[in-house]
Amino acid sequence: MDATTTAAQAADAAVGRSTIRKVAFRVMPLVMLLYIFNYMDRTNISYAQLGMEDDLGITTATFGAVSSIFFLAYVVFEIPSNMALKKFGARLWLARIAISWGIVTVILGFVNSVTHLYIVRILLGIAEAGLYPGLLLYLTFWFRQRERGRAIAAMALAQPIAMIVGSFTGGLILDHIHWFDMSSWRWVFILQGAPTIILGIVILFYLPDTPSKARFLTKDESAWLEGQIESEYPDGREEETVKQQLGAIKNPKILHLAVANLFAACGLYGFTFFLPQIIKQMNPDYSATNIGFLGTLPFLVGAVGMVLIARFSDRTGERKYHTIVSLLVAAVGLFGTIQCVGTPAVAMVFLSMAAIGVLGYLAPYWAMASQVLSKKETVVGLAAINTIAALGGFFGPYVIGKNASADDVTIGLYFPIGCLILSGIMLAFVKVPKMVRGAGDRSVTSPVEA
Repeated sequence: MDATTTAAQAADAAVGRSTIRKVAFRVMPLVMLLYIFNYMDRTNISYAQLGMEDDLGITTATFGAVSSIFFLAYVVFEIPSNMALKKFGARLWLARIAISWGIVTVILGFVNSVTHLYIVRILLGIAEAGLYPGLLLYLTFWFRQRERGRAIAAMALAQPIAMIVGSFTGGLILDHIHWFDMSSWRWVFILQGAPTIILGIVILFYLPDTPSKARFLTKDESAWLEGQIESEYPDGREEETVKQQLGAIKNPKILHLAVANLFAACGLYGFTFFLPQIIKQMNPDYSATNIGFLGTLPFLVGAVGMVLIARFSDRTGERKYHTIVSLLVAAVGLFGTIQCVGTPAVAMVFLSMAAIGVLGYLAPYWAMASQVLSKKETVVGLAAINTIAALGGFFGPYVIGKNASADDVTIGLYFPIGCLILSGIMLAFVKVPKMVRGAGDRSVTSPVEA
């Protein structure tokens, strides 16, 4: 190898390091903010419920139905939304999604009946549909396979971050914000929804569609990045049509993984939406601020557990049993919560266990799914799994609300416990091929939203 070739390779490596660093600091913060506010705005009703119960006459069963109906609209419009993103471009479509869901969230602060609440929650599902698969698609424009897993893993941390921020601010707003003689629960929606509108406007002006349109990259950097990414698609990028998406469901492997993840999602969303009411049941004298503060603790612990499980799974290369054990830990945590709800300190320990489980399973599960499916199956398979799993967001809160009562919310937790165990049993029968290190970076962690 002559000196000229060596110098060229060194220069190319320098351009690569500079490009990746710039993308990480310029693109990822906006992507993470989008997902943080997305997850917070879809679940802030769990804290608003503490105040709206009397104003709108919402029962526990009604709350479960109102929470879950969001996901029906979300699932129906997810695929069309992603197709629109491809047609209109990521910047315009992601900005549209953020601005529209921010407006709808603010409107939730002005509803005056349960009927209005149902309607606006359906509109919220339509507005938010397509954001997560859209973000996943967007990341493929900016990160090579070897960096993409870490980028998705960083984005997945938005879930616990959103719940930490949402819990803390939701409790404070309920206790301290009563402006213009409006009930405090209304301000939960208004104050948590308005920043999303601003974020959408920022996205419109500052989020470039592709590296070639990024002003923060030099021409050499954008050319290097697009060349690197295109080289990973020698036959071109495969387009995901509605027919392909629906056809993927017929694949036994995809269907098996999807149903297992649907059951796991019942546990995740059931836990997320009913956590404030569980904490309230632990001690009815807790103020909203107390509930909001205590609600952050399980997610803080869960976030740490999520990172550790993902790293250990990556280090060992083992996926299936990391996923199954996480699901069983979540089930034990929820069962312990039911048994110890009258002892707040012990119940919080079990709630933290549940948080570790429902968040920790995400990383090894999606890494396992991408390992089980072939390259061709992965294109539409992961998207199909995600779409089906979103139905867990409907069944989890809905069934818990139907079985719970105003005096005992935890009785409804037996349903997600059963779902988590069933998910673990189903995954035990999945045959996972041995992972080949360094082959296409298929070993990276890829946590994803249900």
